[in-house]
Amino acid sequence: MIDFFRQINFTNAVGILAGVFTSVSMLPQLMKTFKKKKSEEISILMIVILIIGIAGWIYYGILREDYPVLFTNAFSILVNITLLVLHFKYKK
Repeated sequence: MIDFFRQINFTNAVGILAGVFTSVSMLPQLMKTFKKKKSEEISILMIVILIIGIAGWIYYGILREDYPVLFTNAFSILVNITLLVLHFKYKK
């Protein structure tokens, strides 16, 4: 992992930045759901498909030892699993 920090160049920085934005993209929905305690407007199918896709990216990151892919998607899966849990918690 130390080698990763030594190899940061423009291409890696773009990848990291893209991963960060992708990872935090569901935070507004998560905060809105938590604040309003309503989840009717969330598509459960979309969240499940997204979690499966993110799990694939995490596995890919492990196989390639690609830490930006691995860490940004690990954060993203936590956000989306939390959103899924809130969906069932606040479902009427």
